[in-house]
Amino acid sequence: MLIIGIDPGITGAICFFEDGEIKDVIDMPTMASGNKNKKQINGSQIFNEISLRIQNHKSENINVVVEQVSAMPGQGVTSMFNFGQSFGVIKGVCAAMQLPIYFVRPAKWKKHFDLINSQKDSSRVKAIEMFPKFSSMLSRKKDTNKADAILIANYHLNNQENKLKF
Repeated sequence: MLIIGIDPGITGAICFFEDGEIKDVIDMPTMASGNKNKKQINGSQIFNEISLRIQNHKSENINVVVEQVSAMPGQGVTSMFNFGQSFGVIKGVCAAMQLPIYFVRPAKWKKHFDLINSQKDSSRVKAIEMFPKFSSMLSRKKDTNKADAILIANYHLNNQENKLKF
């Protein structure tokens, strides 16, 4: 079973997780949005990255699990719109590829790994502890999003029977 764990958003990440092992983790593909050095996620590149890694798999042996995000208190309207747009692009790409999509709320996977009320960097530490071979890919503070994608995929592996498809 190939699990594709996705931490959505401009600074998110995508993890390709198979048989309990990390096969690859990439930063969310982005591109310039055309104004003031702003970025947006690149749906076409997400399609390419996923296609490249699933070519030897049947779609029934692939699960995409995406962190179910929502607006956060104190977040500006433009930020919320951009975040929602990124989430929608990811859902659209996966739906167009006819891949089964599952959603998990941050509180659910973080509770599973005992990360509730912890520092943001705690997920990176947890991922390094669980997958020490990938510690070099998680060496920077900004690699927290990669760690989140890894843990989201691992959570799904550990809780597959409890998932509902959307």
